[in-house]
Amino acid sequence: MATTSNTSAFGLPPLPTYTLVPLPSLVAPIPDKFFTLLLPIVAYWSLSMIFHLIDEYDLFPQYRLHTPAEVLKRNHVSRWEVFRDVILQQIIQTAFGVGLGMIEPEDVVGKEGYDVAVWARRIRVAQRGLPAVLSAIGVNATGLAEKIAGNHPTLAGAVAGGQYSWITQTITVAGDAVTAPSFATWEMWAAKAMYWVLVPAVQFTVAILVVDTWQYFWHRAMHMNRWLYTTFHSRHHRLYVPYAYGALYNHPFEGFLLDTLGAGLAYLVAGMSTRQGMWFFTCSTIKTVDDHCGYALPWDPLQHLTSNNAGYHDVHHQSWGIKTNFSQPFFTFWDALLGTKWTGGDVSARYERAKLAAQKKLDSENVSPITASEPSDSERTPIPPYDAEAENAKLLTPQALAKTTPSIPEGKATHQAIGSREQILDDGAGAGGASVLREEAAEEKEAQRLLSRSLRKHKPSISTPAAGLKGLRDRVNGSLHGRGSGVLGMESGR
Repeated sequence: MATTSNTSAFGLPPLPTYTLVPLPSLVAPIPDKFFTLLLPIVAYWSLSMIFHLIDEYDLFPQYRLHTPAEVLKRNHVSRWEVFRDVILQQIIQTAFGVGLGMIEPEDVVGKEGYDVAVWARRIRVAQRGLPAVLSAIGVNATGLAEKIAGNHPTLAGAVAGGQYSWITQTITVAGDAVTAPSFATWEMWAAKAMYWVLVPAVQFTVAILVVDTWQYFWHRAMHMNRWLYTTFHSRHHRLYVPYAYGALYNHPFEGFLLDTLGAGLAYLVAGMSTRQGMWFFTCSTIKTVDDHCGYALPWDPLQHLTSNNAGYHDVHHQSWGIKTNFSQPFFTFWDALLGTKWTGGDVSARYERAKLAAQKKLDSENVSPITASEPSDSERTPIPPYDAEAENAKLLTPQALAKTTPSIPEGKATHQAIGSREQILDDGAGAGGASVLREEAAEEKEAQRLLSRSLRKHKPSISTPAAGLKGLRDRVNGSLHGRGSGVLGMESGR
């Protein structure tokens, strides 16, 4: 389709002609609309498998939020069930995308030069208001333009209100050559920057704000309304220890409502093209996987570009933080504005206690049965038989200290903790909420038992037992709160 424009209107440069042609596929022979549906799925499983390999080979244990033992013992859903539900959600997501693509117009190209010229015209029109602005602050625009015209003619033209009488072009109208105004070089550069950089940046920002807002309020509603939580959202929270490919593990209806429909709405509101949507959907998918990866990697840019990251979202998956940190997938401004950000202080001790408890539970299930032995077995023992026990005894004190739980600050954090415990109990059947709380109570009791045992074996050099216990508690909380906060990325107690 060819389109022509009129010559200069109101002293403005004329707009160029353009011809629209179908947009070639980014990756032949796959049409862009189908590639837009395929790329997020490829990105999801590619990044998930990278994190899965990191898990399997335990490549960066120092940055893990949870241990392999926790993945095995604390989750209430199998990996197969997670895989199955993610595939189902991606099928629904693809079907919705196909339907959306059918109602959208065909992608065309060829109008870019025309659109850039439209922005250049807007810049020229905006300059016409500059003399009035200068006059309002006591500057004579005409006199200033005459003064600088010799050395800076382009600047003088801008100050005079976009008057560039010497910048012209020759165009053909009805077979005759006609002289018409033209755009200054700086106007074209500015117009290209607006068209190719500023407008897409604004569109992406709008899309991010829309999807963050949509997901925050629906996610929060899923937690505040008991029926919504028990019917739909509790399934996602059976992953108390999130891992990468469990990012889209949801009830199918919730997955469609929050993820698929939310991203589609953001795409439409922002007025994105198919290729813009391609990258927006893919980036959103990658960010969601990264937020559930279970690692606080210092070199991962996605965990530092926005305030939302794996450490922030992982708190939301814990039984004590499930009523906080609702924001996803990009920023946390809604949590901050509406007071739903975690306020219980440093979480390092909580994580440490859970790791040790899960490992102990796993070890107790893997104890080898007592069997008969031969006298020669003792001769082949490479080390004295009680060296390991002696070493473990030396480590008893730090283990007991690591198992202690920091007290919850008074005020808002207490209400958050109570709400979280009630939320866990709401899903009594599917995720075994009551059993989760019983396990945590047992862990706390065990922590206190080990701490008391350690105190009896290692008496502190202090005047009174009460003062000793208080001093030890202060040192424990201080040491635990001092380490791990950087890895988890959580705020200190407020």
